[in-house]
Amino acid sequence: MESGGTPLLPDTILLEVFQNLEHQDVLAAGGTCTQWYGVSRDDFLWRDLFYRYYNVNRSIPRHPAATSWLGEFQRLYDTIPCVQVATLKEHRDQVLHVSFSHNGYFFSSCSKDCFVKIWNNDLEISVLHSANMRPYNWSYTQFSQFNTEDTLLLVSGVYIGPHSSSSGEIAVFNLDDFTLLSRVRNKPYDVFGCWLNETHLISGNLHWIGNMTSCSVLWLNKAYQDIESENINVVKRLFQLQNRNASTIRTVMVADCSRHDTPDLLLGLEHPALNSSPWVFNLGSDSEDECCNKPKHSSESANEAMAGVQDHAELEANMPSEGLQPLMNEKQLEARVAELFLQAKTKPVDINILSEHQADQKKYLIFTTGSLTYTPHQIGIKQILPHHMETTGPVLGEERSSNEFFDPLDHTIDVHGHIIGMGLSPDHRYLYVNSRAWPKGCIISDPMNPPPIAEEIDIHVFDLKTMQEVTQTLRAHTAYTPNDECFFIFLDVSRDYVASGAEDRHGYIWDRHYNICLAKLQHEDVVNSVAFSPMDQEMLITASDDCTLKVWRSPRVLRIINTKPSRKKFSFFWLNRK
Repeated sequence: MESGGTPLLPDTILLEVFQNLEHQDVLAAGGTCTQWYGVSRDDFLWRDLFYRYYNVNRSIPRHPAATSWLGEFQRLYDTIPCVQVATLKEHRDQVLHVSFSHNGYFFSSCSKDCFVKIWNNDLEISVLHSANMRPYNWSYTQFSQFNTEDTLLLVSGVYIGPHSSSSGEIAVFNLDDFTLLSRVRNKPYDVFGCWLNETHLISGNLHWIGNMTSCSVLWLNKAYQDIESENINVVKRLFQLQNRNASTIRTVMVADCSRHDTPDLLLGLEHPALNSSPWVFNLGSDSEDECCNKPKHSSESANEAMAGVQDHAELEANMPSEGLQPLMNEKQLEARVAELFLQAKTKPVDINILSEHQADQKKYLIFTTGSLTYTPHQIGIKQILPHHMETTGPVLGEERSSNEFFDPLDHTIDVHGHIIGMGLSPDHRYLYVNSRAWPKGCIISDPMNPPPIAEEIDIHVFDLKTMQEVTQTLRAHTAYTPNDECFFIFLDVSRDYVASGAEDRHGYIWDRHYNICLAKLQHEDVVNSVAFSPMDQEMLITASDDCTLKVWRSPRVLRIINTKPSRKKFSFFWLNRK
């Protein structure tokens, strides 16, 4: 600028020059003079810098809640919890899970050392309570969840037993004095269990009725017994679901649709690939999924019905093929018997229950399942009705006729791969699913030999309002164990970000709106679980097989916490002072 105040270069030329600079150079140039400062804050300039620096698809518009492109650049640059601030080494074995209380004051961790630990989330993190579950014949603790009032803690574990054993148990602790209130059977152990409301939790049980056919029963349990428990049930059967081809119900969670309070932030692809969308079904009485326990009325009638459909299936299997189809083997015959029995003995779906005008008041029970093989490859969804919310009424649940032996699923989503993790967005509208894909076009001929799975982990996102997959698949993390040894990789979702563990010794963070990976968080071994603080998404904790928990904070928060913040040459700290 000349001494008289006339710019040597017009703004348009200066803007064109700035567009060829990196973001840190633009910030530095903005400190030269008033004119350069004004041009360096141009929103069109920062839109171009944003798309270029973060490699975002330009068809994705700015986040609806953002007020400027400069602010969005700053948010992704400065508010990601990517700086390690603490390493917690109190566990003596692999740490499998970490979860926060709803108020963010505490978090809990589970480990192969068979302890569950409750931590105080303060500037100096410390252990408040530690419980050893070995005296209860547990092999290890695997999962924990706080109830909505943060007064009780659900802890899920695995019993000591042979490698093939699938038995587990759920324990409930009082957080006021850390006393053990109750223990509930849970089979298989990877049902995990979850809270339905403040005082009741959901567990599972499994009954085999054939070599590859079983029945999963989901139970509602009161978390503790009191004086009134002498006259009121503390358990009640919720659902009875048939499993075929050696599959079982696993990983239960509850989604509360009344919490939906965000706009459609996740954008669908403009031209999605034909094979990228999952298959979604509304199932009626001919459902292909789940069911089975002892019938509530006459066991003889169920046995007769089973015998009848078995005779029917045997006739089909032994009929001369005449070039139409080969004879069935034993596994195919059992699968056909189970299918016919399911069709004949499933309770019809109530269409009124699934109506859209009640959508904002619904609660869904969500779990993994399968129909083709024993590895979990489908998501089952069952609506929870008001009479399911407490244990009053008959222990075996609502009355049903002999032709209503099984409960149908309301929705089934097939992801065409091995599901290894699930997590809900804070408002429970979006379901995020970790999956390792099967080969395209693969056909499963033997349910005991599932297809090989990819090393790349895909995160699929499903809108529980529409039951459709939205946005593009998130990728970056990997896993290496084969399909018969796969274990759960927990993920977590905050308002703006989604994080997941991985077997490649890193945790990962993505932005939910722009679908980009923003950070890799290093450990010395497999990262099993991640958890955002529900009150501060700029804090994340990762749990690993290296026996540690690591605490991560954002650069912005660290500057606030530190009395003497470390200086950066160019920082966004001073741009939006309040």
